[in-house]
Amino acid sequence: MNLRPSRQDGISLIGLIVVLAALGFIGVLGMKIVPTYTEYRSIQNAIVTAKATGGSVVEMQKSFDASATAGYISSISGRDLIIGKENGETEISFAYEKKIPLVGPASLLLEYEGSTAKAGAKPAKTD
Repeated sequence: MNLRPSRQDGISLIGLIVVLAALGFIGVLGMKIVPTYTEYRSIQNAIVTAKATGGSVVEMQKSFDASATAGYISSISGRDLIIGKENGETEISFAYEKKIPLVGPASLLLEYEGSTAKAGAKPAKTD
């Protein structure tokens, strides 16, 4: 028979508070990042649609702007697209930055870019 009281294992109250604070921070960060990623995916779909419409550069920009209105895209417009010929085929690409304020002077900078090129060619950086 063991006369010594058994030692209880588990997490302390301070440890629980630290874990919950970390999970809360990650949750808030996720809630700020997910909408920007959703917008990025909408932009990808809009440039594919604009390329499929064909026509002139202005027509593709107008097609993108129409998709942007329907898809709640506010980060870029049709004028921000880079439209050019690669291997005889029209390709559309884009690049933009999204700054998410966190706490005080700290912020998170996300750099998004995409292209309709099959090889995944990166667009030219625009300043």
